Amino acid sequence: MTAKPLAGIRVVETATLFAAPFAGMLLGDYGAEVIKLEHPARPDPARGHGPSKDGVGLWFKTLARNKRLATLDLSRPAGAELFLRLVRDADVVLENFRPGTLERWGLGWEELSAANPGLVLARVTGFGQSGPYAARPGFGTLAEAMSGFAALNGEPDGPPLLPPLALADGVAGLATAFAVLAALRARETTGRGQVVDTSLVEPLLALLGPQVTAYALLGELEPRSGNRSSHNAPRNVYRTADGAWVAVSASATSIAERVVRLVGRADLVDEPWFATGRGRAAHVDEVDEAVASWIAARSRDEVLDAFERAEAAIAPIYDARDLVADPHLAAIGAFRTVEDAELGPLVMTDLVSRLSETPGGIEHPGGAHGQDTDAVFGAVGVGSDELARLRQDGVV
Repeated sequence: MTAKPLAGIRVVETATLFAAPFAGMLLGDYGAEVIKLEHPARPDPARGHGPSKDGVGLWFKTLARNKRLATLDLSRPAGAELFLRLVRDADVVLENFRPGTLERWGLGWEELSAANPGLVLARVTGFGQSGPYAARPGFGTLAEAMSGFAALNGEPDGPPLLPPLALADGVAGLATAFAVLAALRARETTGRGQVVDTSLVEPLLALLGPQVTAYALLGELEPRSGNRSSHNAPRNVYRTADGAWVAVSASATSIAERVVRLVGRADLVDEPWFATGRGRAAHVDEVDEAVASWIAARSRDEVLDAFERAEAAIAPIYDARDLVADPHLAAIGAFRTVEDAELGPLVMTDLVSRLSETPGGIEHPGGAHGQDTDAVFGAVGVGSDELARLRQDGVV
């Protein structure tokens, strides 16, 4: 069996909902041993988010895949002591408590690094570990609002729009997984771990590009533009004659030229403004009308075929039915069917990137609350009698 690239890395995840658990999922996908700790009486709320079958949450099935699931109350002295025993053999701790919470339990960086000098402590919060907002409750929605994303998203004459998905959490999870690997790489040189401090706001700020730079240098604020772009045209969604929708993108001038030639407006290429994305965006109504009217007169299949032959950039607007039926996504393995002990075969998204030599994989979906508690703590020397007492006391 091919070795996974993060085999031998042990991660203890004491985090709920999405950003930090998503980082743990990514690390586990590539072979890290991830031990997810949930409160004995209050399971991760992600178990109840989104669709479910027979009372079993489906989102959690993906977020907790490849993870060993144990329960522990870190706020109890016996729980804190047991956590330190786990940490001594770990490489990474992922946590998303409000700043100061671990410190209040005697589990701050000073105590954790004393127990394990090589530990990487990844802390994911709404606003980071310091600053005037640090103590505020933080969720992805607030980050999407404060990062500038909502201000940019929506129609020009409409309100700011929040995304219909956990966007800030997902971006922060990706950023945290990357930062953890950077810290582990640094440890190879220094021999010491360090703290990774990720807020939900900052990774999304980076994703949104030079909005702050443009404002600082030019005094410009990016306007809401709906499905259009203020930098290029054509860039929009268009309805076909059979009621389907397609998306067209022409970020490169060469692609824009192919599109307007295809839709019968080759004359636009000779306009002086056509040579730049900004110029085309300034004349977006004329460009869009040409593209939209041509597409509206043809079926989706006719449109897609013509654009493909013209080597112009287009894609159909998919929902989940289209995703699972798409031959390209099937060919590259975008989805994988995994056997689940509770629900049987589950189709879920596969790993976000493919590695040719050490590909990683999905061993199992997320499971029942606390199903691996005895095995996890037994591995650090907790006997059955002690576990029984801890369970009776509500510590595990």
